[in-house]
Amino acid sequence: MNGEKQPILVLSEDSERQKGRDAQTNNISAAKSLADTVKATLGPKGMDKMLVDSIGDVTITNDGVTMLKEMDIEHPAAKMVVEVAESQDEECGDGTTSAVVLAGALLKKAENMIESGIHPTTITRGYRLASNKAIEVLEEIKTEVDPNKKETLKRIAETAMTGKAIEMDKESLAEISVDATSRIVTETDGKKEVDVDNIKIVKKAGASVLETELVEGLILEKERVHEGMPNDIDDARIALLNSAIEVKETETDAEIKITDTEQMQNFIEEEEKTLQEMVKKIKKVGANVVLCQKGIDDLAQHYMAKEGIFAIRRVKKSDMKKLVKATGANIVTSIEDLDPVDLGRVKMVSEKNIGDSRMTFVENGDRGKAVTLLLRGGSEHVVDELERALNDALKVVAITIMDGYIVPGGGAPEIELHTRMQDFASTIEGREQMAVKAFSEAMTEIPKTLAQNAGMDGMNVLMQLRALHEKDGLKNHGINIENEEFEDMLENGVVEPLRIKTQAISSASELSEMILMIDDIIAAKGDHGEGAPEGAPQPGGGMGGMPPGMM
Repeated sequence: MNGEKQPILVLSEDSERQKGRDAQTNNISAAKSLADTVKATLGPKGMDKMLVDSIGDVTITNDGVTMLKEMDIEHPAAKMVVEVAESQDEECGDGTTSAVVLAGALLKKAENMIESGIHPTTITRGYRLASNKAIEVLEEIKTEVDPNKKETLKRIAETAMTGKAIEMDKESLAEISVDATSRIVTETDGKKEVDVDNIKIVKKAGASVLETELVEGLILEKERVHEGMPNDIDDARIALLNSAIEVKETETDAEIKITDTEQMQNFIEEEEKTLQEMVKKIKKVGANVVLCQKGIDDLAQHYMAKEGIFAIRRVKKSDMKKLVKATGANIVTSIEDLDPVDLGRVKMVSEKNIGDSRMTFVENGDRGKAVTLLLRGGSEHVVDELERALNDALKVVAITIMDGYIVPGGGAPEIELHTRMQDFASTIEGREQMAVKAFSEAMTEIPKTLAQNAGMDGMNVLMQLRALHEKDGLKNHGINIENEEFEDMLENGVVEPLRIKTQAISSASELSEMILMIDDIIAAKGDHGEGAPEGAPQPGGGMGGMPPGMM
């Protein structure tokens, strides 16, 4: 009409959009903010964070992935950082804070380069070259270890627990971690495999952390179903049932008419007879312990007690799977199908008092590949932090047994990477050289932060470490935070699995590359008008759940 062109609306009027430099700055700022939040927790002298959720529950921790999971994060780029920490935790069990700090350092360097006019595509190409080179260097400086040498594994576990709230007891806890992991090692085609899911963790507050113990078998948070049953069973022969020890109901609706007391008595006697036959069958196959995933009738409990059978009902499905590995038993779906070959054998099944609870211990199975850690502590907060620390220790010991390679800690590998990659950058032509140098500088963020968190001068520590690595060639030297000396970390036993470093560097590099390649953010604000839930973002609140403050 009148020669005027009508505007073409592609996006909803409620959508918000950021493009170009604004979008990049927004995302980089969110990721850097998250890295700055967790940076203070890095290292032996790192501080703890107190996290309070919406209902007032408190978590006190310096575990990187725990903090990020508990924080109420809204910004999508910040959520990508959380995903990196979670993947690092799942793959390695430790190094989550390092991965996030490295990602923040890489993005900070990239932001400076973008402001200098270097295109994000050039930066990502340089970062990719640098990341690949970093992995090569780590492969060169790695040290092979004997997975059967428990002293080395203990050192690795201690390093993973250093800086945690339970650090005072790390020596005894490291020994427990190594013993637990060593008991679940399997070997397939000459390759060692360790599944830490075979280590069950049971928490009970009310005692010292030093009372934490390893049980060669499983602890079930259940008690025997009848007081008349024996409290301890030696040479236990265990039947695992996932069907109820009860009289089955008919599958179709049925009506039974009882006209006199004799019929009623016959009906009751028939039910009793059915239950008696079930118990006789269990006794006949030789079982003296029954662990049932479903219910056990009261009358059946009585008959089992008379026969001297120890029984537990409503055992969790996850525990049933572990019991198979711990005892060698087979799970049977029907008592009629129960056979002596289905029974598992352990030396002892007993009921014990742990604090104010009664628990069942299934111990010392000859064929067992499942164990339990009973965690003790003075309060729930202590026990929860102990669990997080032991989870890290168990995983790092497991991947060391499987991979067989370690690198020094104390910032030594990061400084060596910085030194080697400065030389590598000189071989790169074009502007990618600046990105490789920036990547190299970002590596120094780890030793610098370790020193600053210990109250030391970060720049002074960096200069001295650089001199040791560049001039003297001492590739294993790092900063010993305990005595503030520069020492050989391998000789001191401050070591980490190789996989922790390679995974952290790869994840941080990939995250920074992904964020840098985003130049357009399109966000639907959603319907938060009248009738929206209380506290929901209102129109005009900013980028559909991406407030400037991120959290």
